Amino acid sequence: MKNQLSNRINALAVSATMAMAAKGREFKARGIDIISLSLGEPDFKTPDFINEATKDAIDDGKWFSYAPVPGYPELRKVIAEKLKQENGIECNENNIVVSNGAKHSIANVMLALLNPGDEVIVYSPYWVTYAEVVKLADGVPVLIDGGLDQDFKASAEQLEAAITDKTKAIIYSSPCNPTGAVFSKEELEAIADVIKRHENVMVIADEIYEYINFSGGHYSIGAIPGMAERTITVNGVSKSYAMTGWRVGYICAPEWLTKAINKMQGQVTSGVCSIAQRAALAAILGGKETTTEMVNTYFNRRQMVYDLLQEIPGMKINMPEGAFYMFPDVSAYFGKSSGEDKIENASDMAMYLLSKAHVAVVTGDAFGAPKCIRISYAASEDNLKEAFKRIKDALGKLN
Repeated sequence: MKNQLSNRINALAVSATMAMAAKGREFKARGIDIISLSLGEPDFKTPDFINEATKDAIDDGKWFSYAPVPGYPELRKVIAEKLKQENGIECNENNIVVSNGAKHSIANVMLALLNPGDEVIVYSPYWVTYAEVVKLADGVPVLIDGGLDQDFKASAEQLEAAITDKTKAIIYSSPCNPTGAVFSKEELEAIADVIKRHENVMVIADEIYEYINFSGGHYSIGAIPGMAERTITVNGVSKSYAMTGWRVGYICAPEWLTKAINKMQGQVTSGVCSIAQRAALAAILGGKETTTEMVNTYFNRRQMVYDLLQEIPGMKINMPEGAFYMFPDVSAYFGKSSGEDKIENASDMAMYLLSKAHVAVVTGDAFGAPKCIRISYAASEDNLKEAFKRIKDALGKLN
């Protein structure tokens, strides 16, 4: 039968992080010892206090009906209170929609906002899904690049130069996946000043790594005067509470947009799993003691991995201020060969490290940075030390 797939799905790229994770699992299935540094997934278990609250919710038998489409009112109220107290964003439960992870939240926003041909300015390097979900919504991603010399942060001047009469929104993450870059309060104020000059442009601020921040403070653009009505703040519980598999994310946005997303979510997925919402409620109410312990561990790993990367000739790196990734420039190895394999680009590098070092990383091509690879340090110290030993040995065979 002739291929009946839509042009939309044929044009959609496969997630590079998921693809590399799948490739690593293929190698493991063949009995090869793969150290995976590809997925952005905490290597910690969900904290016990969240699990216990979830078990209680199962036992009391009150959380088995269809959940309200935008999320349980008590969860949305707690999220709104968290955003007011911690982030300085003025909001209430009507500004909150709970979805199946932050990825779903971002897709909802793009599908609700964009008309064919609308442009979304994407701060690059960017999380792999941003550009693809813009295209899925018939929009046009416009990349503005912040290189290693800018600590991977495009400037407000670059933003201004990229805005056209077709610009509908901008999107960035801070702390950033894949670079770990964190926008300072001053940098966000400069971005806000640009946005305020363009009345039809919205800001999508992905803050999913909010608590994994080593810069001394997290700032939300939605808290800047005049920006609450112009900002969609995206967050969730996956990274901060080691709850990736629970799939709970949320947005805070103007009510005209949350109403639209509520309408769409009601037709596509309905409400998020009731028990997962109960777990998210417990996480947010339970405080950040376990989160702080995890972040302290990431902080120590960050220094260790930075030092290990500096021992590898040709690696160009900076010290990331958040998240749990290193994003080295590996272009010094382009054109080199082991005799069997030649490295022409970052994708070749990622495959070489998988096949020869048995370490899974992700090509920077997927993040808009073709000279780089993304390395997650959400792994044990022993695995990280062994992984970088393997990487150093494998790269030492290239000339």
